[in-house]
Amino acid sequence: MLWATAGVVALGFLVGLEVAARRNGLPGPITNQVREVIFPPKSGFLLYGSMALMMVVLTWRQRLVAAGVAIGIDAALLLVRWAVGAEITDGHPFGNGALWVILGYAVIAVTRRRGQERALLLKGVGLGLLLVAGRKAGDTWLLITSKTRPAVLDQYVATADQALGDPSWLAGRIVRATGPIGAHVLDLVYGQLAVAAVVVAAYQLRNVAAERRFPTHHLVRTFLVIGLLGPAIYMLFPVVGPVFAYGPGASGTGGVHWAAANLWPDTPPPINAPHPMPYDEITPRNCMPSLHTAWATAIFVHSRKGPRLLQFAGAFWLVATLGATLGFGFHYGADLIAGMVFALTIEAALRSLERGWDRSGIQLVAYGTTVFAALLLSYRYLPMEMAKHPWVFGPLLILALTSVVRGYIRTTKLWDPETAPVRQPEPQPELA
Repeated sequence: MLWATAGVVALGFLVGLEVAARRNGLPGPITNQVREVIFPPKSGFLLYGSMALMMVVLTWRQRLVAAGVAIGIDAALLLVRWAVGAEITDGHPFGNGALWVILGYAVIAVTRRRGQERALLLKGVGLGLLLVAGRKAGDTWLLITSKTRPAVLDQYVATADQALGDPSWLAGRIVRATGPIGAHVLDLVYGQLAVAAVVVAAYQLRNVAAERRFPTHHLVRTFLVIGLLGPAIYMLFPVVGPVFAYGPGASGTGGVHWAAANLWPDTPPPINAPHPMPYDEITPRNCMPSLHTAWATAIFVHSRKGPRLLQFAGAFWLVATLGATLGFGFHYGADLIAGMVFALTIEAALRSLERGWDRSGIQLVAYGTTVFAALLLSYRYLPMEMAKHPWVFGPLLILALTSVVRGYIRTTKLWDPETAPVRQPEPQPELA
């Protein structure tokens, strides 16, 4: 019943986004997903990652067969495109096969499985499709923000960010100094965040096929909720980012024309009274909070219970994502703080939902929500005070983030106490 309810809610949400996108003259998430059945997909890596999540319910033999079929379909479609002279200019040359396999197993579940086997296979298919649908829904959300929010609040965030020492400007110069190698590594990390999430989620779900059930909480749930709620905040606090508002832009969308000034990353913006500024109808307003930071934080948190290699990878992905978001000028430092608080609050809420709400869970979620709201309000209504008194507000911002992190660690340790070692009885002296 829970999975059916989640499916109905997800479908209704996608239909709503489809309608909203159509009203703004844009293709919606359902249209874009149906298109990828035949046409080159936007993200072939994500589709194969979604197939990998679906395959956690399969046996190893079935996984090998599914992977082989997906690769074979992609090879056949690639040959057909090459034969007819179709150019791949906006997508990946692979990924359709993975989507076909996921849809094929949906048909198999309905027509060839019964009872618990059908339910488990449908859950696996649903998990894979949810990850793909979440990506498409997020892309549609971003397009809607650019069409419905003509004015952006970058001047407010940039002014408030001076309390942190303009970290995006500093990181931008550092990335530029590292040359193409550093930029390429960070770009790979930034662009393949969903693939890293699939790796961690696959480890968490590795026993599903043997146990014939899913764990009550895993990374995919957190990822989807972050992607669902985050864009709604974009509508309330539209921000395009330093490289667009104060630099040349990154995608040829007229960033120089619309920018307040061409300053990033060499010259920090002056302290002037901020005001909303108009921007184009193409660039997404997707900075506040930084969802890349939120997702990377979730990956880091969920990797803590894995093997040492997975823990190292989770820490690396978080640090590299923070470096990329700042170094490429996509976010301000204030965005990152809000994104971390946002992720930990959602993670706390989902874990409380899993184990049952109690006083500690309610307090943690309420505190995280309060801190997040206070951050947004301060960025909007106190930016000049923050810029003029950086030695006061800078430490306060770091303290606010640290308090949420500390609260999360302390509360979750109470939820998951470490098993104390069994005390061995002391040997008794032998009687003479």
